[in-house]
Amino acid sequence: MKISIIAVGKLKEKYLKQGIQEYLKRLTAYAKVDIIELADEKAPENMSEAQMLEVKQKEGERILGSIHPDTFVITLEINGKMLSSEQLAAKMDELATYGKSKIAFVIGGSLGLSEAVEKRSDLALSFSKMTFPHQVMRLVLLEQVYRAFRIIRGEPYHK
Repeated sequence: MKISIIAVGKLKEKYLKQGIQEYLKRLTAYAKVDIIELADEKAPENMSEAQMLEVKQKEGERILGSIHPDTFVITLEINGKMLSSEQLAAKMDELATYGKSKIAFVIGGSLGLSEAVEKRSDLALSFSKMTFPHQVMRLVLLEQVYRAFRIIRGEPYHK
């Protein structure tokens, strides 16, 4: 299985980079995982609706340009479907079983995802009704992907 994490914005925090590297290392036993980091648009503090839409559209074009046509796309959205760790594992296992060997998880920028990216999504996934910094979500997502593979393989992992 090939998994891409497509994320808008640069990751600067050393502690997050260390955690992400740890999970990427752990995941090598299960899948090829890469992180595609895309530039975010400059967004002034007080933007109009039109300016916000333009920022999301530009970021959305970069995201869509990073997705291969045969990829199953899972977008992280606050209003997406909430799954347990076991349900995410079952979904990933189902995708592998039915020949979807490429999965892309998409983490938008600070303003969220464009309508075009939401339309391209095969599954909108929410980790919570709370809003998290998109940099933190990379680490949380990788941990859950790792946990999913452990569940799929019946391997122990702390609860």
